[in-house]
Amino acid sequence: MKKETKCLHSGYAPKNGEPRQIPIYQSTTFKYDSSDDMGKLFDLEASGYFYTRLQNPTNDFTAAKIADLEGGAAGMLTSSGQAANFFALFNICEAGSHIVASSSIYGGTFNLLGVTMKKMGIEVTFVDQDLPEEELAKAFRPNTRAMFGETISNPTVSVLDIEKFARLAHSHGVPLIVDNTFATPVNCQPIKWGADIVTHSTTKYMDGHAVGVGGAIVDSGNFNWMAYADKYPGLTTPDESYHGIIYAEKFGKLAYITKATAQLMRDLGSIQSPQNAFYLMNGLESLHIRMERHCKNALSIAEFLNDNEKIAWVDYPDLAGDKYNDMAVKYLPDGSCGVLAFAVKGGREKAVKFMDSLKLATIATHVADAKTCLLHPASHTHRQMTDEQLREAGIAPDLIRLSVGLENVDDLIDDLKQALEKI
Repeated sequence: MKKETKCLHSGYAPKNGEPRQIPIYQSTTFKYDSSDDMGKLFDLEASGYFYTRLQNPTNDFTAAKIADLEGGAAGMLTSSGQAANFFALFNICEAGSHIVASSSIYGGTFNLLGVTMKKMGIEVTFVDQDLPEEELAKAFRPNTRAMFGETISNPTVSVLDIEKFARLAHSHGVPLIVDNTFATPVNCQPIKWGADIVTHSTTKYMDGHAVGVGGAIVDSGNFNWMAYADKYPGLTTPDESYHGIIYAEKFGKLAYITKATAQLMRDLGSIQSPQNAFYLMNGLESLHIRMERHCKNALSIAEFLNDNEKIAWVDYPDLAGDKYNDMAVKYLPDGSCGVLAFAVKGGREKAVKFMDSLKLATIATHVADAKTCLLHPASHTHRQMTDEQLREAGIAPDLIRLSVGLENVDDLIDDLKQALEKI
């Protein structure tokens, strides 16, 4: 099936007389006829459901659709995008491990790796993703266990050279993990370009309507864990909490997701609610249509802003002349996303005046849903930082992140015009 058809039909195939839409299995537990039947589930000797903290049918139907869209072997849902990135990394890292990550990633993920996981004994080296391979290679250490980046970074909308990162990761015997939230599998499938594991904040375009927080992890099934058994003992040595099973031997291409589910979700929770998975499944059905409109609207607005004398600069990968346009043409030929970054002339004061003058676009911490919203990091999410600290974090003090929605683009441009006239 093509991606448009997968959005509608993949993941759930109702049998004769069954519900056409996925049922919401709003139950914490599941009934079994014998102790032995349930015992086999706890031993990972049989597939099935016994407690929603680990797995739920509604979630699995939705995860299967996302995995199919990404071209992966298996997927799982989490309670948020942050949980997805944490699980994706912690599934193969432990105290003493090291991660190489792009410095352009979302601030929340930057803190997750650089602050919280550091407290767990896991170190990270942040790198400029645009450096040549020979420079990036210097960041790897003998204890490096993963490389991490975002297809399109938040909020700087930089495009990752996935093939370059994949070559580097694989030459050092580690998997590449790519957060594909902004592009979605409709506009980019990182696995095709060499990524091993893909994560998402499903809260964004996949949900599409800002109704349910969630995350997803998809494993390609391509990384050979046994070839680097000494690096990944969690996958290649006996798990005593499951009677000594070795995930990579017992589950093959499903080893990574099975371990993340049976071990991490068991111990840490962070499951997505079945209700949110249902909302997500509905959002996925229109993803291909919505992304096309998001990209079309965003390009029109980027061109409008780029030609306005009150605008200092515009960053949008689909914009001709953008520094990431060549990369976008390669990895995102059908469009990148609906998010762009720009600045008004005059600094913070003018930026705030402009934003407060908007009538249609909403000031919100959210991004990538049906309604247009925007955020000025220096005044909001990063307001405690000085301009110098912002620049060190890769965020221009005057940067405004605009998430273009599905409204009529002329209405959006009219709103921007009237706000710009007031500064």
